[in-house]
Amino acid sequence: MEIGEKGPTGSTADNISINYEEDGILLVKELKKQVLSKGAWTTIMFLYQEYDRANKNYKPHKISLRRYQKKDGNYIQRSKFTISSDKQAHMIAKKIADWYPNTVLAGDTVEETNAE
Repeated sequence: MEIGEKGPTGSTADNISINYEEDGILLVKELKKQVLSKGAWTTIMFLYQEYDRANKNYKPHKISLRRYQKKDGNYIQRSKFTISSDKQAHMIAKKIADWYPNTVLAGDTVEETNAE
């Protein structure tokens, strides 16, 4: 689903996928998905790979953060941001840890600890 494109009517955030096939080739292969928020505005993070037609294999994985607006039962992609390298992913993760030092990740939940 591209920016401004509508998903199927009655879909849920869990049904959204970025898999994209053309001429029988899966050009965008979704590896993992994490729904970060649900509601009128939904945020989803995808781990994916793109197919390299020239070399006939998949390129290194990337991460995409996408925002969808639910309107009239449809999810419409409104924005996306791609983390395209391991270095960029680690820099972002480090800065988030710096900015939120009192947050402890426990499984899929986030807990705030008391600031000292």
